[in-house]
Amino acid sequence: MSEALERMKLLIHEEGIQKLKNTSVMVVGIGGVGSYSAEALARCGIGRLILVDGDEIALSNLNRQIHATFETVGRSKTTAMHERIKLYRDDCEVLEAPLFYSAAENEKLLSLQPDYIIDAIDTVTCKADLIEMAHEHGIPFISSLGMANRFDPTMIEITDLWKTNYDPLAKAMRSQLRKRGVHYRVPVLFSKEPPFVQRAVVDPDAVIRKVKMPPASTPFVPSAAGLAAASYIVRKILKHEKPV
Repeated sequence: MSEALERMKLLIHEEGIQKLKNTSVMVVGIGGVGSYSAEALARCGIGRLILVDGDEIALSNLNRQIHATFETVGRSKTTAMHERIKLYRDDCEVLEAPLFYSAAENEKLLSLQPDYIIDAIDTVTCKADLIEMAHEHGIPFISSLGMANRFDPTMIEITDLWKTNYDPLAKAMRSQLRKRGVHYRVPVLFSKEPPFVQRAVVDPDAVIRKVKMPPASTPFVPSAAGLAAASYIVRKILKHEKPV
């Protein structure tokens, strides 16, 4: 793979290439954000990727998820991402954990020994559980906040959760973590763009609001967030990242 990574090597030299090769990164949630994170991490030379997601690719994913094609619709997201990575990184070790994250899965996921974690899931309680797990075990992480109902990828920034605004998911996360007594810094990907209000009813008979009125999404914002998350992790590995 020396030629495949030669342009990266010009930037970070052989020492940096070896650091990335010897690092294991877990991406939890292989959707609009997580699929782009996994893609970028693989392409820059991360040696070991752990893909966590229990979902399958749907037609509605085609507009924003990099592993979503007509051929992969109905297939496991982790498997589709795994196979895609192997098309250009046959030396990358890829582990699949085809499950929906919850705190009950912590022991199983910790046994896979991630060095870094990217949180790209949507559920508030599960995000809080994942953040606490990473913090308690000293695993550096970054958490993606709301990227739906937005158009402008240039409004994304990396900051501390406690400094965010305009984001309903961030507000819910702050509330959830305060209840748990969490006051430490939580690095997050955050969009300063106020979300559009989505009122279209897709499934009138649905009980769950997310199914009845699903969030709108563009190709621009989730992909940019995924790339930014991968960049943050790589810079942490190479010690180029300033603390938030």
